Amino acid sequence: MTGQRTEGGQPTDTRLISGPGLVLVWLYGVMVVGAVSRSIYQISADYERAPLAYTLSAVAAVVYAFITYTLVRGGETARKAALVCCAAELVGVVVVGAWTVLAPDAFPDATVWSRFGMGYLFIPVLLPVTAVYWLRRPSPGSPASSGH
Repeated sequence: MTGQRTEGGQPTDTRLISGPGLVLVWLYGVMVVGAVSRSIYQISADYERAPLAYTLSAVAAVVYAFITYTLVRGGETARKAALVCCAAELVGVVVVGAWTVLAPDAFPDATVWSRFGMGYLFIPVLLPVTAVYWLRRPSPGSPASSGH
């Protein structure tokens, strides 16, 4: 029974990376690479120019890495942690996105979440919405998914 274990007496499939979850892991992995690369370069090359923007890019990298880890780890605890983190990510994208639109002078350089992720094809705003939707579904083997 690979990928399954008993939680609370109920056998459940703890994998979060099956089906659409695999696409989410891949996309979050790409975002980790993009955000880490961007923040390392920005912080090491010209931190004084836009410390807030560059720090926010580093925060985005950490958020993406944590979500990727929890999706790969699997289990109900990881699902809940990923759900909370994806919701927090969405709040961050919306706040930073609005901030960069309403007060562009506060950001002399872009962040990963600037203008709602426009520099990343809006993936930063679409990804957490998709992830929250997918993570909220009942897990296989749970009473909600089996109709009991």
